[in-house]
Amino acid sequence: MYFHGVILTMELPPLHFPDYKLTIKRSATSNGRLKIFDKIRLKYVSLTPEEWVRQHLLAFLTLDKGYPAGLIGVEKEIKVNTLSKRFDALIYNRDHLPYILIECKAPAVLLNQSVFDQAARYNTILNVPYLLISNGLDIFFLRVNHTTGTYEFLEEVPHFNPH
Repeated sequence: MYFHGVILTMELPPLHFPDYKLTIKRSATSNGRLKIFDKIRLKYVSLTPEEWVRQHLLAFLTLDKGYPAGLIGVEKEIKVNTLSKRFDALIYNRDHLPYILIECKAPAVLLNQSVFDQAARYNTILNVPYLLISNGLDIFFLRVNHTTGTYEFLEEVPHFNPH
């Protein structure tokens, strides 16, 4: 596969996102491994299948849905019980409160109950009103009802609402 001047040796399937201009380079220091530029963290990170999905999803949210990059956190650590975990991404609202928890999986990973359970476990700490789960082929956007402990699947990811 050839992508913006770099021959990709790993199989990165086309995803169900528009074709974004993502910057990929071959690392001079990591045995020639591929890196992709993360526009949120402002650095190159290892290009894995999951990162391929995350970068497309972040581009979709910022470019197509209008979410400000300054309100997005990527791979931050949280404590779930006594375990240290990292969420994939988190969108904060204008008051800088956690708003949408994002869980990304590689395209080959089925979005099954265990993936939803993982996001729900992280949400016991973050207490967000929305979950966004994607493997790049499917996207699920859910509203969390913390009172009843239920989830409502919504039709699409909404545009950012600045108010």
